[in-house]
This record gives sequence, C-alpha cells and structure tokens, in this order.
Amino acid sequence: MDWQALLSLGLTAGVLLTLITTRLPAHVVLMTALAILSLAGVLTPTEALAGFANPGLITVAAMFAVAAGLHGSGGIDLLVNRFLGKPQSIRGAMLRLFLPVLPLSAFLNNTPVVATMIPAINSWSRKIGIAPSRLLIPLSYAAIVGGTLTMIGTSTNLVVSGQYQSLTGNDAFGIFSITLIGLPVVLVSTIFMLLVLPRVLPDRSARRPFANMREFTVEVAVDPHGPLVGLTVEKAGLRDLERLYLVEISRGDSVVTAAPSEETLLAGDRLVFAGETEAVTDLLRINGLTASAGENTLMQQDRAERRLIEVVVSQSCAAVGETIRSSRFHDRYGAVVMALARNGERIEGNLGNIIIKPGDTLLLEARPAFVTRQQYNKDFLVVNDLDKVAPRHEKAGLAWTILLLAVGAAGLNLVSMLDAALIAVGVMMATGC
Repeated sequence: MDWQALLSLGLTAGVLLTLITTRLPAHVVLMTALAILSLAGVLTPTEALAGFANPGLITVAAMFAVAAGLHGSGGIDLLVNRFLGKPQSIRGAMLRLFLPVLPLSAFLNNTPVVATMIPAINSWSRKIGIAPSRLLIPLSYAAIVGGTLTMIGTSTNLVVSGQYQSLTGNDAFGIFSITLIGLPVVLVSTIFMLLVLPRVLPDRSARRPFANMREFTVEVAVDPHGPLVGLTVEKAGLRDLERLYLVEISRGDSVVTAAPSEETLLAGDRLVFAGETEAVTDLLRINGLTASAGENTLMQQDRAERRLIEVVVSQSCAAVGETIRSSRFHDRYGAVVMALARNGERIEGNLGNIIIKPGDTLLLEARPAFVTRQQYNKDFLVVNDLDKVAPRHEKAGLAWTILLLAVGAAGLNLVSMLDAALIAVGVMMATGC
C-alpha cells in the first residue's frame, strides 16, 4: 500500500472522527479534506472538482429552489392545512402529519421539506396541545422514508444515479425506477413509527421563560376575492389562533366587538387582532387576509423582496406626534406598519389613527435595505429582523402545477430529471413564484 492510499484512509478516518467528536460544520471538514488531497497530489484539480459538476448535485440544488417557490407561494401551507386538522391523539397527529409529508418528500429533497414545514408543525402542535418534541422527529423520519419512493426524493438517490451513469455509460435511472422497492419500505416504516415512536418520544413542552410579552395590535382586511368571504369566524380558523385573539371587526360605520364564533365575514371587513410578534407573522400567512384597506396596494408591490422587521420608535423620529396614516409612513420610510405595541400592551382604535409616540414598538414590512438605512438614520432602533414575508397565495396553484409538470415530464422520460428541475426553477422565477 503506497503513501497515497495510506493518506486517503487516514484522512477518511480523521474526517469521520472529527464529525463525530466536534461541532465543526460538515462542509468545513469535508472541504478541508478535499483541499489536503488536492494539495498532496492524490487528486488532480479536475478530479477534485468533478463532484461539483455531478448532475445529481445540480438537481438537488434545483429542487431546493423549487421547494423555496412552493414555500414562498404558500403552496406547502395549502397542502398542510388540508391534512392536519385537529387530531385527538398523538398517533392521529402523526398519521395526519405523514399524509402530506410522505408524498411531498417523494418529489422534493427531504431537507427543504423539513425546513419549510418545521414552523407550520410548531404552530400546529401548540394548537392541538401536543409537544413539538413528539412531532418533529416523526416529521424528519417521514421525510427520509418518503424520499425512497422516487429518484429525486433524496440527494443520495441522485448521486448514486449519477455515479452509475458515469461508471457504466448506461442511461440514468428513471424517476420511478425504485418506487416498487420504496412502497413496502414506506408502509413498514409508517407502521413502525405509529407503534413505537409515541412510546419513546419525550413530552417536552416548549419552555418560554423569555416569551415575547409585547402585545401588538394588528389590523388586516378580508380579501373580497379570497376564500374567507362568507365563512364564520370559527370556520375561517380565526377563533383558536395561538397567542392571538380577534378583538373586533370594523364593518363600514359599525364595529363588532367581541365577535362571536358564528359571525360571518364579509368582503372588506377590517379585523383587529392582538397578540405576540410570532403570532402576528402566522396571521399574515393566512390565505384571504390582506393588509388593511389603504395599504393593500402598497403591500403587494415587490412582495418577494419585503420582510417583517420589528423596530422601536426613537425620540428623534420625524413621525412622532402624527398618526400612522397622516405621517405618510410608506412614502417617508418605504415601509408599511403592520402592527403596533405600546408599553407591552395593545392600543385601542383603528391602527391608521393611532398617534406614534417615542418608545412605540412597530412591526413593519419593508425591504432589507430598510435595516441598512437605519444604521445612519436614527428614527428607529431595529430590534428584530424576522426575515419573513406573507406568502403569495395567488401563486400557490401555479407553483404546484409547475412541480407536477416537471415530475410528469421526467417520469415519462420526455426530459432528464436535471432538465426538468432546471426548467421548473426557470419557470418559477419567470412567473414570480
């Protein structure tokens, strides 16, 4: 055995040991090992970089972008809300969780599936009274198992397919080549998880010693063309929101305070909620709710570039002493006020008519450049850049159509998996998904 083989074996063992015993990021450890092998002459530059041109790797990257399009359009929320419901037991919750995750992870890489669903599962677990610790591991396992159904389900499948193609010269595996093997794996794994995981997973209720004690007032409107028109408050899912409650409904010249669950929502109703920061961001993801009248047009401009930012009004702010509406907040700062808190409490009245005072906490929707500008313009102190935007629900159906067409084209061998993924990304970008 020559020195190159010994170095390769030793380096492989060192990489595994480092990954097991330290908290160094995996990509740092692996890139360091690759650099050592290249510097030592064990690998030529072409060989060292060959993996980065692997079709499987590029397909994985493209599927991450497709998953981002589904998430940004609210497509995943649409799927999740259809299946999750209100189960009465941990096994019922797990089964409802598996229904969307297994097929979703069959066509999207499991990492973006888990990453995009964690916030939804956290929120859902609080609503049904089950600790997140009992649902997040099943979420991860279901995504892994679902990935065995198709070639694009996991990065491992794609890398192996690429290696098979390069080593043998044969065509790559088709998208459904392993489905007959994956189906029994999914069935057995699902039964095992339903029987065993509820017994072994700990019930660790979320500890919130530093919970957000600020109670914001946020005002939204019922979209005249949205799905909430004609539904009661309860059927619209607005009665049992976590850490957020409906204070009143403003309808024309009348105000419905302490709105009953049976109250029917009408087009243009202005709903006033009170709750915490994270709860407000969850509210803005509900399909059928828009920014309050007068701000809706502004909110829809360049929506993909906007994010939620929590700020505190300074003594020197030019808008102090003016109402939110009369201050022409959007024209002056390029941001829209979504919610307001004062001394940790909500403020009575129409959000647009509230007078801004020093120390008020505002939840704004603005472009990322707003944060940069405030480093030089001391009107506000940025306390929390939430990096969240309300999804573009009108694009959800289009995003799903693009994904299904890409999967269908690859499944029928009309195009390769790589081409299908790249085309899907291009179409999603072109259509604003």
